[in-house]
Amino acid sequence: MNTMGVLLAALGAFVAYFVVGGAMFVSMPWLKTEFMKYPAVYRQHEGQMKHMPAAMAATFVAIVVLAVLYAMIYRGGSGVAQGARFGALIGVFAIGTFTVHNYVNLNIGWKLTVEQSVAYFIQWVAVGIVIGLIYRPA
Repeated sequence: MNTMGVLLAALGAFVAYFVVGGAMFVSMPWLKTEFMKYPAVYRQHEGQMKHMPAAMAATFVAIVVLAVLYAMIYRGGSGVAQGARFGALIGVFAIGTFTVHNYVNLNIGWKLTVEQSVAYFIQWVAVGIVIGLIYRPA
């Protein structure tokens, strides 16, 4: 496994995660509106920003883990295709373990759950593609 490649891929994917996530909220303003319907469940913007450093650190650690997993299963081929496939699998995993799980445990609607699922799926596919583009075996 190429340790430097894993770290570089994780760093690039971390940037992509937040760029794509930010673009989602800009391009899909209804998603932010849907979140705002649940003020008893989600923090206000100021509270979210206050806690953002912890979220960013945890997200980076999680993406490093994904980059390691990618490196462990990488068997050659197109980085874009392999990364997209890997990202799609992670996206489906996130939908099952995060958005639908939140629908069950939090007092949120099905519309928000579906919108989150679409947004996070796209975000994780982008992360996978970036990992696939950057990572190269030793």
